[in-house]
Amino acid sequence: MNTGTDENQKEDNWNDDSDRVKISTLAGFHAEVVSSLSPFIVGNQELIELILIALLSEGHILIEGLPGTAKTTIAKAIALVTGCEFARIQGAVDLQPADMIGVRIYDQQSCEFTLRKGPVFTNVLLADEMNRVHPKAQSAFIEAMSERQATIDGITLPVPRPFIVIATQNSFELEGTFPLIEAQRDRFMFSIVLSPLSSDEELEVIKRASSGALTWSRFAERLKPVTAPEELQAAINKVSEVRMEDPIHKYIRDIIIATRNHPDIGLGASSRASISFVKGGKGAAALAGRTYVIPDDIRKIAQSVLIHRLYLTREAEIEGIRPADIIRDILSRIEVP
Repeated sequence: MNTGTDENQKEDNWNDDSDRVKISTLAGFHAEVVSSLSPFIVGNQELIELILIALLSEGHILIEGLPGTAKTTIAKAIALVTGCEFARIQGAVDLQPADMIGVRIYDQQSCEFTLRKGPVFTNVLLADEMNRVHPKAQSAFIEAMSERQATIDGITLPVPRPFIVIATQNSFELEGTFPLIEAQRDRFMFSIVLSPLSSDEELEVIKRASSGALTWSRFAERLKPVTAPEELQAAINKVSEVRMEDPIHKYIRDIIIATRNHPDIGLGASSRASISFVKGGKGAAALAGRTYVIPDDIRKIAQSVLIHRLYLTREAEIEGIRPADIIRDILSRIEVP
């Protein structure tokens, strides 16, 4: 990851040694990615940062929002700028497990079965409109997400590393959809609901479209990778070594327990949410160039870690209470270490 700074900083980048990356370079990596995408992507800075944190923390992200909010474009662009392989699954009711994980095909000439891998064998996988996939196919997808492997006709194969699933769903269109069950939503480290662009951002999109700057083929040709999959994997290993002290552990615990005891929440956050806080907090700290986690790292990712894991009581839903409001209330009440 070349941050384009002085020679001393370049020496802190990737080496052939076991210590292949310095945490201090990851802040420059974040800046490089944002700078590379800014000519084409308008707004959505929070989403880009969350995807990078998830990528460095070996997590997955669920994006909810209206069509045309650049979800697919951002996923493809991040794959390009990180030098990763990209594949896409378009959600449909007739999508079968073999369409995602692959199938063994009998070759009559060789009289042998040959393996045809599916799109899950990639680095960055976009599962577009995942809630349109039949539950049988959704469940086949979970193995790759949680165990980073896929089983085809009894043969278990690892997916490439790094591996991230970026799933999308349109929460405003429910006809012909199969909502993800709690166990499936819980597999995602982060979830984010995309808001429409602001007035100024929308105007910028119009201007860029008018000038031809939003032509994907032209942008993709100019976009140069700032890293490579093997370098990202080294960064992932380094991020796991970021320090998290006991006061932060207890802060995470207090947040999780508060979701389970809140009167407006029928089903609180699981222990997988605690793990997401730990991994995501380390990823956020690393992107900030720190080797230790602070409370602000936890607060930054709290909404994205919790919002898809909380199920409100019927009374709270009738009163119009939103999970985001409850999360803000919980964070305001818990003492910051």
